[in-house]
Amino acid sequence: MFKNKELSLASPAVMGILNVTPDSFYDGGKYFSLTLGGRAGEGAFLLHAEKMIAEGADIIDIGACSTRPNAKEVSEEEELRRLIPAIKLVRNKFPDVIISADTFRSRVAEEAVNAGADMINDVSGGSVIASEAKQSQSMFETIAKLKVPYVLMHIQGTPQTMQKNPQYKDVVKDVKEYFSFKVGKLKSFKVEQIILDVGFGFGKTVEHNYTLLKHLAEFKEFGLPILAGISRKSMLNKALGTKPEEALNGTTAANTIALMNGANILRVHDVKEAKEALKIFNFTQNL
Repeated sequence: MFKNKELSLASPAVMGILNVTPDSFYDGGKYFSLTLGGRAGEGAFLLHAEKMIAEGADIIDIGACSTRPNAKEVSEEEELRRLIPAIKLVRNKFPDVIISADTFRSRVAEEAVNAGADMINDVSGGSVIASEAKQSQSMFETIAKLKVPYVLMHIQGTPQTMQKNPQYKDVVKDVKEYFSFKVGKLKSFKVEQIILDVGFGFGKTVEHNYTLLKHLAEFKEFGLPILAGISRKSMLNKALGTKPEEALNGTTAANTIALMNGANILRVHDVKEAKEALKIFNFTQNL
C-alpha cells in the first residue's frame, strides 16, 4: 500500500495519535504550545513522537483540528498554522516514520503531503464539515492527484451535531451502504489505496458503537484494510463508568476485540499497550 515505506498491512499496525490542538478530548493542549512557536512546545511534541516510535508505532497521525463532539470549528488557516510545522518537525527528526495527516480539508491535505505526510486520515468521508470551507476541488480529487493512502471514515452529521440524536435503520447495513457508495466514488477517481474506518463515536450511540465492533469482520467484504479508532472514547467510559484518563484497560480490551474481528490498524494514544495486544494476537494467529 505504501510506495516508499515499509508497511504492507499484511500484519496489523499501530497508529499513534499526536494532536496539536487545545481541545481534543484526551490530549488537548498537551502539545498545543508547539503552534505558538515555543521551544518547550517543540521539545514536548518531538519527545512524545519519539516515545511512540520507540514503543513501536508504525504510523504517526498528526491532527490540528479537534473533531470531538461539539468541538468548535477551526478555520482552514488556523489548521494549516498548527499542522504544517508539526508535520515538518516530525519528518525532519524521523525521516523513516510514516506520517498521517488528520484533516477533512482538501487544501490542507495537499499542503500536508507537500510538507512530508504519507497519507490522509479524513473523518468526513470526503465531505465538507466546516461551514466556511469552500474547496476548489473535492477531497477525492485531491487524493487521486496526490496518490497517497486515504482513510475513509463514516460519520453521521458533523462534530457539532453528530451526537445529538444519531439514528439508523440497521447501523451495520447503513454504514456498509455508505462505504459502497464512497468507495465506488473514490475508485471512479482511480483511488485504490483506501482504508475503511467505521467511525466509532462519530454519530453513534453506545449501542451503535458496540454493534459495529461486534460485526467489524463483515466490513472485510470490501477487500480493504480496516482502521479501528476506539482509544479512550466515550463508548468505553459509558460502559465502564470511567473517564478518558482511566480508560486504558478498556481500550486494550476493545482493541483486542477489533483485532479478532479483522482490524488492520489500531489508532491509539497508548502505543506500548496496543503493540502488546497486537503481539499476543499475532502469537495466537501463528500457532
